[in-house]
Amino acid sequence: MASTDLAGPGDPTDAAADAPRAAETGRDAAPQYVLPLVVRIERDDPPARTDALETSARAVLTLLSDERATGDGEWAAAVHAWEDARIRKVVRRARGAEWRRAEALPGITVHGESAEVRVFPPVPLDGWPKDLARLQVSGTHLDDPREPGAPATGVPVLWLNPELDMSAGKSMAQTGHGAQLAWWALPEADRAAWDAAGFPLSVRPCPPHRWTELTASGLPVVRDAGFTEVVPGSCTVVADHPALRAQV
Repeated sequence: MASTDLAGPGDPTDAAADAPRAAETGRDAAPQYVLPLVVRIERDDPPARTDALETSARAVLTLLSDERATGDGEWAAAVHAWEDARIRKVVRRARGAEWRRAEALPGITVHGESAEVRVFPPVPLDGWPKDLARLQVSGTHLDDPREPGAPATGVPVLWLNPELDMSAGKSMAQTGHGAQLAWWALPEADRAAWDAAGFPLSVRPCPPHRWTELTASGLPVVRDAGFTEVVPGSCTVVADHPALRAQV
């Protein structure tokens, strides 16, 4: 699939790939962590692309809200270290015995309609568990068997840049970034409500005529650091959550 990263916490509409380099030196000097995500792709039964993108985003939210990742939880130190550096996510694929070995490691499996994505607590950039490190990163393509319909009214939408041709893995990481930026920007009450509802969301390509408007709207925008597939500073996703739209 693909890896991708943006800068650490701050203004959620400014994922600092486009910030001055001097503002990034502290994050770059910090120990670098990565959030592993593994999507199950069986040879004869791959998930639909849009469902995989939505499930990846919900997996990131599920980990961020898990009690093990907050407060004094067992994953909290790793999550804090990850957020203090570049926010890296790497999406790998697994099937059969590979998937069973991945499921045996500490993490959370999130199910979509056809997709299964397992998210793991952050690990050092050079310290992947061997059963995850051996999984393939590239070479997988996912398709939608039918065109996704319009997003449901009132559901958060992660709008994809219609001008970028990103792989499924890159897009999954980007929707994870978008969900994370929305989570950071939401007031606590809205976070709790989204969590209680099971993190409903949709991922859709943005209508081309709306993209400029959305990126300038004040909603959270993912600006990718540009290490893979896209040029640095590319706007990849706008997180359009109703509670955030009400604020802007």
